[in-house]
Amino acid sequence: MPDVQALVNDFLIKLKKRKIEGSQATARQAAELLRSVISQQRVPYTNQAGALIDAVRAVGEQLIVANPVEVAVGNIVRRVLHIIREEDLSLTTAAIAGLNLSAASDGDDDDDDDDDCERDEHTVLSAAAAAAAARNALRPPSLQTLLEDMPESVAIPHTYSSGGDSEGKSKSADKSSRTRRLKHDVIEAVNELIQDINTCHEQIAEQAVEHIHQNEVILTLGSSKTVLEFLYAAKEKKRSFRVFVAEGAPRYQGHLLAKELVTRGLNTTLITDSAVFAMISRVNMVIVGAHAVMANGGVIAPVGLNMVALAAQKHAVPFVVLAGSHKLCPLYPHNPEVLLNELRSPSELLDFGEFSDCLDFGSGTGSPLLHVVNPAFDYVPPKLVSLFITDTGGHYPSYMYRLIADYYSADDLVV
Repeated sequence: MPDVQALVNDFLIKLKKRKIEGSQATARQAAELLRSVISQQRVPYTNQAGALIDAVRAVGEQLIVANPVEVAVGNIVRRVLHIIREEDLSLTTAAIAGLNLSAASDGDDDDDDDDDCERDEHTVLSAAAAAAAARNALRPPSLQTLLEDMPESVAIPHTYSSGGDSEGKSKSADKSSRTRRLKHDVIEAVNELIQDINTCHEQIAEQAVEHIHQNEVILTLGSSKTVLEFLYAAKEKKRSFRVFVAEGAPRYQGHLLAKELVTRGLNTTLITDSAVFAMISRVNMVIVGAHAVMANGGVIAPVGLNMVALAAQKHAVPFVVLAGSHKLCPLYPHNPEVLLNELRSPSELLDFGEFSDCLDFGSGTGSPLLHVVNPAFDYVPPKLVSLFITDTGGHYPSYMYRLIADYYSADDLVV
């Protein structure tokens, strides 16, 4: 089995050198790495969830720092932390229920006075468990924490067995079994997360026929596999429509999308980015991908999409964003942990030979008179978005914060 630290270092190098293209591939590989970390992490008998959380948090912090602008990495780290808390809470609830049943069984052998006492203690147990759950609604407690909050007479049920050694072995076996059960359940949940990431395009594409209608004109910008599969799924359902593709300068990813659409038999028109406003009046709907969706419903998207969104708003054209659940970020744009943009190489705009001609060699400093700024992303505010389509369905921007809250715990917002 490969060393976990070697896997972490290899992934860190890929993130720093931008060797992984696309949020889906980044999210999938991050989830697979964290699954390996959990699988090989040794956990103690007590506070197993805490040990797993600390291990994932330590690795996750390194991954986020390696490439802060790749929001999907932080999303997956927080999703896995939430999974650990949820699975621990589930096992804790099951253990408390078993403790209640065991105490109730012992109470049946006592007299009426003892029954009254046992019923009172059971009430205390339920109240303590409920209070602990209420206090920690966003921080699922460990079984040890719950038991420490309970009266001693309830937390440690009286047993009347004379076999002390047998009882000790049984408790040790129960602890070992629960440790294995927690890791097993967490790994199974992470496997489901990876499966959701792998199939997000198909799940989003299944909804295409509900949104694209006959003889419509669809506008998109740049290249997005999610958009490609969405449009192709509508064509497969016998929808006849035309697609306008803005080329997405300076990387011209729209050229790749237009070629792929034509290969799949879709009627496609390639336009320049500056022609979007001139063509938007002929468009029925704008459908675009996203780099990340923030908690307020704002979108971090490829550069140029804010211009498209403003044009769509001016002409009352629906602006629809496709995004898998791994792109839903629990942070807000104003959070200091969020890096909204990065500057790409000037060579995408100017050839280095042309750029050198603009240097002032006469001054002796070689300081350029021409500066090239090449941002990678735009921020599209939620007021410009009409609808989000995720692998769980369609949602309005005002609902995104609630949808995102289902995937993350408040304690994990800052890793």
